[in-house]
Amino acid sequence: MTRPRLVVAGLGDTGLLTARHLSRHVDVVGISTKPALVSGQELGMRLARPEEWSREYLVGFDRYRKLDGVRTVHGTLAGLSLADRVVHVRLPDGTTSAEPYDVLVIATGVTNGFWRRPDLQSDAEVAAALRAAHEQLAAAESINVVGGGAAAVNAAANLALAWPEARVALYFPGARALPQHHGRVWATVSGILTERGVSLRPGHRAVVPPGFDLDRITTDPVAFSTGQPEAPADATLWAIGRVRPNTAWLPESLLDQQGFVRVSPDLSVVGERGVFAIGDVAATDPLRGSARNRADRLLAGNIRRHLAGRTLHTYRARRRRWGSVLGFQPDGLRVFTPSGRSFRFPAWSIQTILQPWIVRRGIYGGVRRRW
Repeated sequence: MTRPRLVVAGLGDTGLLTARHLSRHVDVVGISTKPALVSGQELGMRLARPEEWSREYLVGFDRYRKLDGVRTVHGTLAGLSLADRVVHVRLPDGTTSAEPYDVLVIATGVTNGFWRRPDLQSDAEVAAALRAAHEQLAAAESINVVGGGAAAVNAAANLALAWPEARVALYFPGARALPQHHGRVWATVSGILTERGVSLRPGHRAVVPPGFDLDRITTDPVAFSTGQPEAPADATLWAIGRVRPNTAWLPESLLDQQGFVRVSPDLSVVGERGVFAIGDVAATDPLRGSARNRADRLLAGNIRRHLAGRTLHTYRARRRRWGSVLGFQPDGLRVFTPSGRSFRFPAWSIQTILQPWIVRRGIYGGVRRRW
């Protein structure tokens, strides 16, 4: 008996986890513009400690035990035929392949700075981009970080930790950064930033000229619309949350006015049977929280329910962001709850319990060693 075919468009964090849950139940094809998982997590660690970041967040698909039965296609998504139930993929050699599906998962994420882009890249190109960004910041005596979200705060904290001799300033438009977190989170994190010498600049709304390229580290002074003088620096990292959904390959009928995929509460795409969306590309809620709240398990279950003709379960979004903000630090990993309180995994537990057992074994189902 022929098993149903599932196509997962996008093998970032959520797409990969969805494929991992279903690989034993259906035939899975995963499509990725990268030759490996290139996670969008932990921007500061990626910039300040790229070798350490690569060990945890740059992982070849062949190392995931639960992907052993998954066929991966390295290419760019070129189109979707809903009538024929086929995804079109442009391969690295310029040719196009057609991938038919019984169920489609759209998990193509968003573009958000140079660290989260849909560009087709080889292993060498990924490594070169990591190295170039790190070297540019390592050479800077002064660094501006523009933005008030978790990526900006994470970057400022980790850059200041890596290069304490550099002058690091964090510019954000509101009275506090991390506005989507509970206020207790900023109260804690701002103290850590201050201890590390980061200059906190609230009430600074940066001017973004039309056509300005935010997808690179810049060297020009930053101007502000809120009346402050320009802020020069050797390097400026833009993390202002101006996300763009990677949906140019999709029919407009699937998208909302901002270009995100319209989904029902069960993560199915509105009006399309057998098509689902998850992660930052899915218009689930204002925070697009299915990217960070383990909705992959619910979606995998709903796909199995859909194939069995059963009722689907509902995804319930959280009202606030939660989790780690600063990532791995010398004293361990601090995780914030939705109420703003925190608990900490001590440093000794990171490579003995958290990563090998909770993350690699528990969440990913087993990850082979990198030899």
